Amino acid sequence: MSTAQAQAPPLSKPVIFGTAGLGGIGGWIVVHPFNTIAVRSSLASTVGKPFSLASMIKKEGPLSVYSGLSAGIARQLVYATSRFGLFETFRDKLHQARGKTDFTGRVSVGAVTGGIAAYLSCPMEVCVVRMSNDATLPVEKQRGYTSVANAGARILKEEGLSAFWRGSTPFVQRAMMVGVFQVATYDQFKTMYAKQFGQKKDSVTNVFCGAMTSGLLYSLVTMPLESMKNRMANQVAGPDGKLPYTGTMQGFRKVVGTEGALALYKGYLAYYGRCGGHTVTMFLFVQILRDFYREYSA
Repeated sequence: MSTAQAQAPPLSKPVIFGTAGLGGIGGWIVVHPFNTIAVRSSLASTVGKPFSLASMIKKEGPLSVYSGLSAGIARQLVYATSRFGLFETFRDKLHQARGKTDFTGRVSVGAVTGGIAAYLSCPMEVCVVRMSNDATLPVEKQRGYTSVANAGARILKEEGLSAFWRGSTPFVQRAMMVGVFQVATYDQFKTMYAKQFGQKKDSVTNVFCGAMTSGLLYSLVTMPLESMKNRMANQVAGPDGKLPYTGTMQGFRKVVGTEGALALYKGYLAYYGRCGGHTVTMFLFVQILRDFYREYSA
């Protein structure tokens, strides 16, 4: 079967970045409950309580799985727009310079653009983690943020600007791995499935298969960094004024030493639901939006 596909005309940069952001937001709305469950599962041991989804819903109601949604959407507005948009832009520039787009190029571009996007969106990530997990804290320690704007204003006032980048190191490290294992491998898997199985490139089937495969890979690789990012973003200083986690490696050693290595994978199923689900839904939304644009702008 021939796998040659007619190349669609290139999209403008505003369309590339705009559809990336809207696709990221659409995908996040679908998977935000998985993120809430994953965050709470990951952080449950820090407050000495086992996590129970049934108890959470009974105590807080079914909409509690959408705690922190406004911050999640704001995060995607920055993160997905810059990550996916910059990846395609840098990838195409690299192709022009080298005359080819290979896996090594995709990996390099994915890591760099993922790290850039994460650092830019770290303030929103801190808000997402705190708002998603706030209800699990003891009453006297709950922050009671009412919105992403309220969270941002209070963090700035109460803890200073640097608090927005608390946990930025594991977040950037995780995002670089996501850039490699989600964006770059997704692009590579789409090409592989088109060549090996005769799928039409960028069809719904092609997007779904590429996204599911890359989502599985990146959830396995990045879960420990996700756990550390959550702990560092949510931590508060102890009575001595010191934070329990000061860096990624120090945090790994402390968690493994006190709770065991598997503690870094607490909430994995929910995290995979978030990773795999967001990978699939985001890329499907992006492709649908771009197909719609091409059809009605012609």
